[in-house]
Amino acid sequence: MRNSVRLRSDSALFLDFDGTLAALAPRPELVDVDGQVISLLSRINDCLDGAVAIITGRPISQIDGFLHPLKLPAAGLHGLEWRKTSACDPVRAEASPHLQQLRQSVEASGLLAGGIMLEDKGAAIALHYRSVPHLESALEAHLARVLAGLPDLHVLRGKMVMEVKPATHDKGLALRQFMELPPFNGRVPVFAGDDVTDEDAMAAALALGGSALKVGDGQTCAPERLPDVAAVTDWLAQQVRHLTA
Repeated sequence: MRNSVRLRSDSALFLDFDGTLAALAPRPELVDVDGQVISLLSRINDCLDGAVAIITGRPISQIDGFLHPLKLPAAGLHGLEWRKTSACDPVRAEASPHLQQLRQSVEASGLLAGGIMLEDKGAAIALHYRSVPHLESALEAHLARVLAGLPDLHVLRGKMVMEVKPATHDKGLALRQFMELPPFNGRVPVFAGDDVTDEDAMAAALALGGSALKVGDGQTCAPERLPDVAAVTDWLAQQVRHLTA
């Protein structure tokens, strides 16, 4: 897998979290972040005058916990939650009442008893089936039936997870919103992510004249790749050396 993306002094760096900065785990709370990653992000953030942000499907509070003591601008829940600077409190979109209907239908379906894990994010719901991959088709069929009557909700397919959220937000929109604000505006965006849900942000970065990095295998619009989380850490270290040279 090749990669020639290099950060410059006028870059803005945007990063997914799971599968990019931290390896995937059987349960979301079990991921582990290498302390070196936090140190490298802090140094890059200094070099880019604060133009580093996390764009993730997780709530921002979880990202803060994993990256402590580092606190960055962030878009959580695929853009449903927003913190435009590290000093601001996160602002979250109102939860759709249809999400409660969806949750009730999943709870009554028997899928959770079968081993699917429901993660309630407030403004979104994630359904993890990593431990029961044979239930993927049943989950997909159930969501299709329920969401046919809830057109304002949208399913995002990720790695062994289906996430349901309002259709009005995605990671690409989050990146574009950051790029309209200081310290990101006027810079060249670089986005790195590993999942299907990251493709909107990759496309947005490319459309704005920037770069995109796909972590791992799979189809992508990104012209450059890194093989895994360890390679992302190595790439961050290379960027620190380049920016501080």
